[in-house]
Amino acid sequence: MSTYKYDFLVIGSGAAGLLTAHKLSKAGRVAVITKRSLDMSNSSMAQGGIAAVTAPNDNFSLHIADTLRTGAGLSDPRIVKMTISEAPARVRELVELGTRFTLTDKDFELGLEGGHSRRRVLHAADATGREITRALIKTCVSEKNITFFPQYSAVDFILKSRPARVRPDKNACLGVYALEEATGRVHSFLARATVLASGGAGKVYRYTSNPDVATGDGMAMAYRAGLKLVNMEFVQFHPTCLYHPQAKSFLISEALRGEGGILRDSEGKAFMKSYSRYKDLAPRDIVARAIDSELKRSGADCVYLDMTHLDAAFLKKRFPTIYSQCLRFGIDITKTPIPVVPAAHFFCGGVRCNDRGRTAMPGLYAIGEVSHTGLHGANRLASNSLLEACVFAHRAAQAITSGPQDKRSGLKPRHWTTGNARPSDEAVIIKHNWDEIRTLMWNYVGIVRSDKRLARASARVKVISEEIIRYYWDFLPTRDLLELRNIACLSDVIIRSARSRRESRGLHYTVDYPKPSEKFRKPTVVDRYGSKR
Repeated sequence: MSTYKYDFLVIGSGAAGLLTAHKLSKAGRVAVITKRSLDMSNSSMAQGGIAAVTAPNDNFSLHIADTLRTGAGLSDPRIVKMTISEAPARVRELVELGTRFTLTDKDFELGLEGGHSRRRVLHAADATGREITRALIKTCVSEKNITFFPQYSAVDFILKSRPARVRPDKNACLGVYALEEATGRVHSFLARATVLASGGAGKVYRYTSNPDVATGDGMAMAYRAGLKLVNMEFVQFHPTCLYHPQAKSFLISEALRGEGGILRDSEGKAFMKSYSRYKDLAPRDIVARAIDSELKRSGADCVYLDMTHLDAAFLKKRFPTIYSQCLRFGIDITKTPIPVVPAAHFFCGGVRCNDRGRTAMPGLYAIGEVSHTGLHGANRLASNSLLEACVFAHRAAQAITSGPQDKRSGLKPRHWTTGNARPSDEAVIIKHNWDEIRTLMWNYVGIVRSDKRLARASARVKVISEEIIRYYWDFLPTRDLLELRNIACLSDVIIRSARSRRESRGLHYTVDYPKPSEKFRKPTVVDRYGSKR
């Protein structure tokens, strides 16, 4: 077991983590822990783009209004205004760092996505996230003050005091314990500031657009440390993931509907006009519920996104990744509608933090999808996620480097001990519980919910979680075991949050309370001590 000491520690290598690491490297030595390779993250898989006001016919007020409307009454107006006002500066910074957005003869080529009243989505063809992370990885790898630790899984925060004994604001984060996959050893990483940029938790659900790394590790770690998780019931299901037995987690960007794509049922009928006056450009929650309703009504396995009425050359140029990927599976999108289904995509909730990413615990910051800033409210406006990542990376780095430099030299953290734990001899338990939790969450805590389904889910998750906890303490940790522990923790949190919101708002829809209620027009707050709201 080794102890590593750095000035700053970043957990995660998506857009938020990489941009923060780059900025912090100007002020000290930075360690970046990432669970797989540097380029595996939700950010790298983002197709659509980053929303920002850059066009002459657009303005901040319109972007703010679109974001607040989509947030269904729970977005923080101050945070929305701040984030959108700072967007153009962050876009310029990405360009300066080497991001190659798609251009027209005059300026950025801007896309239109559901919920937006103007074309304002900057993109790099249909692989914007991959291009942004490429540029940021190249930048960070060249920085002498940044050290990467790939194939390391964060286990838990190293705290000044045990969370059962003291509240987060009276505690302190000293760093993190991390499992080195190659050796199976758990090492200590110490830093005067730890930045949690570990992404979302789509793998809590059976069907997701997220990569395998998205198991909510940072959210679960924060919960165990006593921090509050906010609005965890608001899980955004992307309406259109490719439906094909060999196409694992492949997203069909909302930008296709922005360019004129039409959703059709199995008989070829366009159905979105029956669900929203915005038709195929309705916000994602409405579209996902509409597809879910159509599938349940018809018994079909999928619906279809029809692009065949658009120019074939335009489709190949605008969506080269989607075109080539679909072609691999025998689907020519210029001639054949794309079979699609909804899938878990983005968490609007997360670890509570302020407008600079500070959590309630000294020494710990949270940015990106793992955090709850107040920007997204009850539903996220398309392409505001990469924007949030960049804006809060900048603000967190500013706060860390301009604040008092607390070296915490007098604190002696506890070393990791294995006790009587032994190597696992029943890995089948991990796989079985992994499959059961994700299937249960999809069936009972998915796009449409009910009190009865949530109660069943709650009872079953509690039983599974107790089994997982016993298993965790009996055996040496592996990445699979850590991920299982985390999705079990978050499943319970999501269910608790959903059961406490007795209304339908944004992404949370329940048949028992189908309309919004002013009584519940406030965030849902859950922590390990049992508090809600």
